[in-house]
Amino acid sequence: MTHRVVPPDRPERAVLVAVGGPVASTNGDAWSAEELLEELRALAISAGAEVVGEVVQSRDRADAALYIGRGKADELKREVAAHDAQLVVFDNDLSPAQGKNIEDLIGVRVLDRSELILDIFARRARTREAKLQVELAQLQYLLPRLRRMWTHLSRIRGGIGLRGPGETQLEVDRRVIRDRIRTLKEKLEGIETRRSLQRKGRGEVWNVALVGYTNVGKSTLMNRLTGERLRAVDSLFATLDATTRRMELPNGEAMVLTDTVGFIRDLPHDLVASFRATLEEVVHADLLLHVVDVADPRRESRMAVVHEVLQSLGAGNAPTLTVFNKFDRIPAAERAGVRTRLLEAHAPAVVASAVEPRGLVALEEALARHVETHEVRARAVLPSGDGRRLALIHRLTEVLERRYEDGLVELELRARPEALARLEREGIPVDPT
Repeated sequence: MTHRVVPPDRPERAVLVAVGGPVASTNGDAWSAEELLEELRALAISAGAEVVGEVVQSRDRADAALYIGRGKADELKREVAAHDAQLVVFDNDLSPAQGKNIEDLIGVRVLDRSELILDIFARRARTREAKLQVELAQLQYLLPRLRRMWTHLSRIRGGIGLRGPGETQLEVDRRVIRDRIRTLKEKLEGIETRRSLQRKGRGEVWNVALVGYTNVGKSTLMNRLTGERLRAVDSLFATLDATTRRMELPNGEAMVLTDTVGFIRDLPHDLVASFRATLEEVVHADLLLHVVDVADPRRESRMAVVHEVLQSLGAGNAPTLTVFNKFDRIPAAERAGVRTRLLEAHAPAVVASAVEPRGLVALEEALARHVETHEVRARAVLPSGDGRRLALIHRLTEVLERRYEDGLVELELRARPEALARLEREGIPVDPT
């Protein structure tokens, strides 16, 4: 079998394949092939493909040899020939044997969902950490599929699914890949150690992490809350690196806000594992803001996907505030009813719009209430001339009241328990009230 070489300046022509029904069930919620195609189309375009054809099928279970049935595979072969396609992209994950069998039958390169998502991550990676994480995930995915992948690499320079480590290591064998995987893990462990030290350095400040399905507006929301101008585009997986910025609520309370990589249905396990250092920000957060696209007809299913990923990270029971974003897309006449139903069904929750002038008022008020509910009141007494420790108290806590008597100052404080523990370590006696 031969694969056509694609000119580097032209997008690859791709035929998409989506198999819906019980075989595509997520948390017991079966997706139709048409719904799957919509997301797959967006993924393929994000990877730089030109979508020229689509094939759908509904199945109770996958065919052991081809995933799709033999008749549908013949239809796919005709579709590829009719559109002169160079690539077939499955929304489902294929076994190495299934991928090879389909390629042998159709005569063009075949990618499954995980390969496609890994390729998008390779395109989006900008920082050293993100590139290391993506390379690790690609190599771990590649290892059991070496025979089929080397067939690709021996005939094609670049292309969707072949970016990253593969195209520069045509003769690599399993031993070399395993050595590289070990090296990458060691480098990422070093990054995680530095990240842990950074978290300890901001331990007395509220840490809030934004989580959610990809492309729900997390980065735009973060820009509005922090006054930053971080990259925010209408695209899948625009943010791969955990970006942390300080914000201040209207009541003066300080927080550290972290934007994390977006989740998606059937996110490759290798990718979740390699991005664990980045996603640790979610595990250690004091509060998660689960951002949801309120106008998405599949929002409940996508919320379930996010909960599933959080469970896998050990953050399934973390304190969470659901933020129904993009509320400006709901017709004005329907907003009151939609707001009431959402807040009743998903408490604690708020509705928000990152593009309307007052669209974040409810969110900021909810954050302030959460802080007040979870902070501790305490009392501290120390010499009024002890400037260093007084300055530390003002930096780590909110001073509610102060009284001076006989060279001493008595302070009524409100702070996080971690901040009071820090004061104790600095030799400042603190009594909870």
